[in-house]
Amino acid sequence: MKKMKLFLVPLMALVFLSSCVSVNVLADYDKEADFKEYKTYAYYKTGIDRAQISDLDKKRILKAIDIEMASRGFTKSQDPDILVSIFTKEREQVDVYNNNFGFGRFGFGGFGFGGFGFGGFYNPWLYGGGFGPTASTRTEGSLYIDFIDNQSNALVWQGRGVGNLNNTKNVEKKEKRIKEFVSEILNAYPPAVAAN
Repeated sequence: MKKMKLFLVPLMALVFLSSCVSVNVLADYDKEADFKEYKTYAYYKTGIDRAQISDLDKKRILKAIDIEMASRGFTKSQDPDILVSIFTKEREQVDVYNNNFGFGRFGFGGFGFGGFGFGGFYNPWLYGGGFGPTASTRTEGSLYIDFIDNQSNALVWQGRGVGNLNNTKNVEKKEKRIKEFVSEILNAYPPAVAAN
């Protein structure tokens, strides 16, 4: 039993951490666009100004985009091939876990308060006598990165990343999470068909 417990704790931690880090990415593009022609970029100020996030987070996102664009051979220009814009969405996600594996809401031989309790028996796998549905709230965010052809003013590529935002007061963790979002999204550029 002890060996199983030693195995489950790291496994649960790994699942929890991986669920926090992952960013689900979707990308779409214009099949007519010639992505090999795009070498320079600038930011689409109107689009960036509309993004409903703090100016500090905008700065963090744009800095992360600059790093990723430079790693792909792009340079900033006053007369760019593409304009880069961002858009964000945020929503609260409520997860309800039904853990009715005990002896009732108020426990067996003890007392509890709506999901947490103090039971009259000892079981190393259970927290106490108060069993029932529990809920947790997390913030899920979407970051869109758009590439707009500067000549035609048409959207030619869009990447969207969705994942937990890890709301934190720690600035370093926030910057790291933003870099992960941007990096994962821009890994989908250029489209595989255009890269051949």
